[in-house]
Amino acid sequence: MSSSETVKVMVRVRPMNGKERERGCENVIEVDQQQVILNKPNEKDMQKVFAFDSVFPTTVSQAQVYEDTAFQLIESVVEGYNGTILAYGQTGCGKTFSMMGDPASEVNKGIIPRAFGHIFNLIQSSAQKNFLIRCSFIEIYNEEIHDLLSRDPRARMELKEAQDKGVFIKDLTMSVVRSIPEMERLMNLGNSSRSVGETAMNKESSRSHSVFTIYIEVSEPNPTTGEDRITAGKLNLVDLAGSERQSKTGATGDRLKEANKINLSLTALGNVISALVDGKTAHVPYRDSKLTRLLQDSLGGNTKTVMVAAVSPADYNYDETLSTLRYASRAKQIKNKPRINEDPKDALIRQFADEIKKLKELLEASKRGGNIDWDALQGSGQLPNVAEKKNWEGEAEDLTKSGKHSKTKVKRLEEDVTTLNRDRERMEGELRAREELLNSEKSKREQLEAMLKGMEQRMLVGGQGDEDQKRKFKELQVKLKKEKKKQEALMAEKSRKEEEMLLKEKEYQSLQEEVEEQRKLLKNCLLYTSPSPRDS
Repeated sequence: MSSSETVKVMVRVRPMNGKERERGCENVIEVDQQQVILNKPNEKDMQKVFAFDSVFPTTVSQAQVYEDTAFQLIESVVEGYNGTILAYGQTGCGKTFSMMGDPASEVNKGIIPRAFGHIFNLIQSSAQKNFLIRCSFIEIYNEEIHDLLSRDPRARMELKEAQDKGVFIKDLTMSVVRSIPEMERLMNLGNSSRSVGETAMNKESSRSHSVFTIYIEVSEPNPTTGEDRITAGKLNLVDLAGSERQSKTGATGDRLKEANKINLSLTALGNVISALVDGKTAHVPYRDSKLTRLLQDSLGGNTKTVMVAAVSPADYNYDETLSTLRYASRAKQIKNKPRINEDPKDALIRQFADEIKKLKELLEASKRGGNIDWDALQGSGQLPNVAEKKNWEGEAEDLTKSGKHSKTKVKRLEEDVTTLNRDRERMEGELRAREELLNSEKSKREQLEAMLKGMEQRMLVGGQGDEDQKRKFKELQVKLKKEKKKQEALMAEKSRKEEEMLLKEKEYQSLQEEVEEQRKLLKNCLLYTSPSPRDS
C-alpha cells in the first residue's frame, strides 16, 4: 500500500525588472531560509509570513533551483514513480525562465533541458538495465489541446478517459529518443509552435499552458522469477501561463480573450486545490477545465508533485504576489499517494522485447536452413555432370562420322543426348529457381536484420558511458543526498522549536488565566472582608 506525501512547494523571487526600477518600485519581500516575509506597502508593521519547502532569493542560480526542485524527483521517476513539476505565478514573474531558461547556455538553461542530461546520466550509471525513453509536448490554448510535435500543431486534440489508462490524449505524438540532442530537438520544435504574445507586463508572454512529458520505461532481470521486471515512470514538466489583470497588461482583442481563458483555467485549478485541502466534499471539480483534467493524477493522485511559485518583489505587484503565496500555501497541503508503476500491461518496452525475441528466432531459423552448397550437390550426383554430358555428345558425333555403328545405336545415342539436353535445361531452371529463392531468403534475412537493428536501437542499454562522467555524477548524487538529510534535520529542528513555542504560549495563556482567576478570588475576598459603612 502506498504512503501519502504532500505536494512540495518552492518559491522563487525574481529580481526587479527594468520597468519596475523605472517606476521606482520598492522591495516588499524578505527571504528567511524556508520563509517568505511579505511587507505591505507603506505599512511595514503589517507583515505576512509563509513557510515553504524551499525559498529561492533573487541571486539563486539555475543549477541550484534544479538541484533543490527536480533532482530527487527525477531520480524517483527513473525508479518508476510518476512525477510533476509545475511553475505557477503572475505573468512576467519568471515561470518560463525557471522551466526552460536559455537551453543554449550551460549557466542559464532551466529545469526542462537540465532534466535531459540528468536522465541520460542515470541511464549510463545503471548497469544491467534496458531503457525506453519517449517524449510528447502539448499546449492548452483557449481550452484547446494542441500537439506541438505533430505535423499540424494547430489541430485540436481529443481528451479521453479510460478505466485502465486514466485521462489521455487521443493520437498524441510520442517520439522515441536515444540521446540528449534528440530530446533538445523535440523541445525546440515544440517551443517554435507555442502560442506567445506581447503584453504590457511581458514582451514574450506565454498565451498557453504547456506540458513536456518524458515517459521512462525500464526493464531489468528479476533474480527471483528469472523474468524481466518492468517499471514505467512519467515526468510532466508544466509551464503554466501567468495569471493576468487587464488593467496592468493592457490586453485587448485576442490577447484579452486569451487572458480570460487563462484566468478561468487557473481559477479551476485553484478550486481543485481548495476542494482537495478543505476535504468538506467528496467531489473535486477536475472536469471544469482541460488543465485540471490533465493534472488530475498530479493533484491528489499517484504522482510526486513539486510546485514552483514565481513571484515579483515589487510593491507594484503586492496583491498578485500575496495571491500567489496564498495559492502555493494551500497547494502545500495537498496529499498525493505515489507508488511505483510496476509491470504495467501496456508497457511498450515489453512489446519491443517480444518483437526483438521473435526477430532473433526468425533469423536463427533462417540460419539453420543454411546456405546450400551447390558444388557439393553437383559432385554427389544430384546435378548432371557437364563434362560427362559433353563426352556423350562427342561420342554420338564420332560414331556417326566413322560409320562404325548401327542405325539403332545412333538413334539411341541421339535420344540420350536429347534427354540429357532436356534434363540439363530442367536442372538449369531448377538452379535458377533455387538461386532466386536463395536471393529472396537473403533479402528477407537482411530485412529481418535491419528490423532487429532498428528495434534494438530504440532501446538504451544502461551502464554504458564515460567513467569519469559516471564518477562526477555519483559524487553529485552523494552530495545532494547529504544536503537533503541536512535540510530534513533543520526542518525537524525548526518544527520542534515551533512546537516548544506553542507549548510555552499555551502555558503562558494558562498561567494568565490562572492569575486572572486568582485576582478575581482575591477581589471577592477583599469585598467580603472589607467593613461596611454601618460598622464604622
